[in-house]
Amino acid sequence: MNTWLIAPAMALVLVGTGAMANPTGTFKQAHEYGYGDKSNLDPASRGRVMQITEKLMSRLIRPSMEGSPSPDLATSWASNDAATEWTVKLREGVTFHDGSAFDSGDVIYTFARVLDPENKSPARSAIKMIDKMEAVDNMTVKFTLSTPFADMPLQLMDYRLRIIPEGSGDSIATSGIGTGPFKLVSFDAAGVTKLEANMDYWEGAPGVAKMEIIGIGDGQARMQALLGGQIHFENTVTNQQKPMFASSNKFKMMEVPTGNWRGLVFRTDVAPFTDLKVRKAVRMAADREELVKLIMGGAATVACDTPVKPDDQYRADISCQQDIAGAKKLLAEAGFPNGIDVDVYVATLEPTWPILAEAYQQQAAEAGIRVNIKQVPSDGYWSDTWMQKTVSATRWNERPADSALHEIYLSSAKWNESYYNDSAFDALLGEARRELDFNKRKALYVQAQEHLYETAGTLIPYHVSKLYVMDAGVKGIDAVENHTIRWHKVTVN
Repeated sequence: MNTWLIAPAMALVLVGTGAMANPTGTFKQAHEYGYGDKSNLDPASRGRVMQITEKLMSRLIRPSMEGSPSPDLATSWASNDAATEWTVKLREGVTFHDGSAFDSGDVIYTFARVLDPENKSPARSAIKMIDKMEAVDNMTVKFTLSTPFADMPLQLMDYRLRIIPEGSGDSIATSGIGTGPFKLVSFDAAGVTKLEANMDYWEGAPGVAKMEIIGIGDGQARMQALLGGQIHFENTVTNQQKPMFASSNKFKMMEVPTGNWRGLVFRTDVAPFTDLKVRKAVRMAADREELVKLIMGGAATVACDTPVKPDDQYRADISCQQDIAGAKKLLAEAGFPNGIDVDVYVATLEPTWPILAEAYQQQAAEAGIRVNIKQVPSDGYWSDTWMQKTVSATRWNERPADSALHEIYLSSAKWNESYYNDSAFDALLGEARRELDFNKRKALYVQAQEHLYETAGTLIPYHVSKLYVMDAGVKGIDAVENHTIRWHKVTVN
């Protein structure tokens, strides 16, 4: 049996309880209102407001400061030799915000709800290999998988797999009940959502007494809110906006390398991008190194259309220099000797999207790709534009390699934004999950990424280093990817 037992968990409880017994102050942050009136507090739904749910609810397993699986509501996990059964021990003494005790029934209910196809949860692809769940006892859950999967703990770190109370599915979208460091006072996605400290949080009382999460759809408006003191923290600051804060002692900044990426998605089910040659041509026309310099000021890592983060153990090493002549040749072979016209839809909810579209417009013109930029409202972008228009701007937060490849490209995935449908690619992912030998498994994931580079419809020019800007009085936010931040540690002077 393969076993991982995490001993330092109790030390964390003792430190947290002693250091933060008296929460004070109010921490204010914005969210993008990207799902418009579909925004809600159901962590596994498409419309979830992550900036709120991450503070209300906890996962079984979360990333450590180094990105590896570490305890949250689970204290240890073990597999059988075939990696087809995973047994998870749960943390005792944890309660939900409504006072009910956390146990194995809540875990099984949460995961069953995500797995139910009727609920159409985009998180389903992360755990759909779970075939059976069993409560061994009140504080132990056993997952039986349909296939061997040695990397199961990585999947359980998914930021949407937050545990909710058993039976709360019909109300969770507005109640927000979880076991996290903050409790919901009132929810107003378009306005101000108010939270208060959960004094019974398992790691100890949070550093601040209250949080306010404010809906601000426009990226520039969020910058003005930060400058004006209406919010304390923003993690979508662009390289172009950096000088606004760099010269002021009222703010401090952190540059955080991540696996997050921004790009342009071309729907492979809509002509002319149904043609492999066309969709490779539109990607070959991009000068990724130049995009990194122009848009990110060098604070990014070139990505050759792979969503797998740069430091992931399964990342493929691919070269992707701009090739204008090659792009022209492919377009001519596809029947477009005079090039193509492309409407690209963007919004300012992600401040770098318009800049990316403009830079790509200039680069692609050399290959006869005539880009027409269409700017649409930020409110409701994810529901009204993304996955609706033929070509649109997109972005993803980092995920483990298997999750990223499955969620973005598997033919049956809920969030397969390019409508990519390739049986050979699907087969590679299935084979990789079943392979227990690490080197063989890595070779399969690498092959899958190389296959994407030849056939996919998404331009992924780079993985970003995020610029965190915060009020100088804010403490406790570590230089880690957003889903690793320990929100209970945050304080405001």
